[in-house]
Amino acid sequence: MSTTQQRVAIVTGAARGIGAATALRLAAQGRAVGVLDLDPDACRETVEKITADGGTALAVGCDVSDTDQVRDAVRQVAAELGPPLVLVNNAGVLRDNLLFKMDETDWDTVIGVHLRGAFLMSRACQSYMVEAGFGRIVSLSSSSALGNRGQANYAAAKAGLQGFTKTLAKELGKFGITANAVAPGFIVTDMTAATAARVGVGFDDFQEAAAAKTAVGRVGAPEDVARAIAFFTADEAGFVSGQVLYVAGGPLN
Repeated sequence: MSTTQQRVAIVTGAARGIGAATALRLAAQGRAVGVLDLDPDACRETVEKITADGGTALAVGCDVSDTDQVRDAVRQVAAELGPPLVLVNNAGVLRDNLLFKMDETDWDTVIGVHLRGAFLMSRACQSYMVEAGFGRIVSLSSSSALGNRGQANYAAAKAGLQGFTKTLAKELGKFGITANAVAPGFIVTDMTAATAARVGVGFDDFQEAAAAKTAVGRVGAPEDVARAIAFFTADEAGFVSGQVLYVAGGPLN
């Protein structure tokens, strides 16, 4: 078994959508995967798919915005699977609203999960990576980082993750750790379905409209994003750091 195959990965928000697809992809490449989400029971399907294919996975409940829960979750993964040397910061929530309707809880919740969560998880995992002289941190940004009506909180968090990523790349590079971000465009997930519901559009119509504005003429699937994330986590990607890759089916300008 190669060194890459022995890596332990943590994927947050891995019960469904992009997180689940990423956990499955990394497991298929030989990683043992800590599958983190708010409710460990919600991770059962992801874990069962991985183990059914002969992989190793562990479901762990964790609110990534909570310092103590993050510390305990990372320690549990390290104790049961091994030191986490790959981290995918994927956990996310939506609290969409126009600025004049957005309250402080809407703002704090989104910033807390996306931005604070990535900070806490990266801080908790980096010591294992530094000790090993190897690490891969991939954080999920979004095309909304460029600005999106009704998403001041989400856009700010996702733009913040890009600056966070570039800073980690500069601070941690000398320890063999890379940090990169993947910024999806329209991906078919529960979150985009929720957005369609918020604006009062049927999800099929919502997807058709998005596909019509995309260069490749289709919307994305979670697996499209998982493949990009997997590239950044590879041993062979050690000279790629501080980058933001838009997985959006074409240019966004």
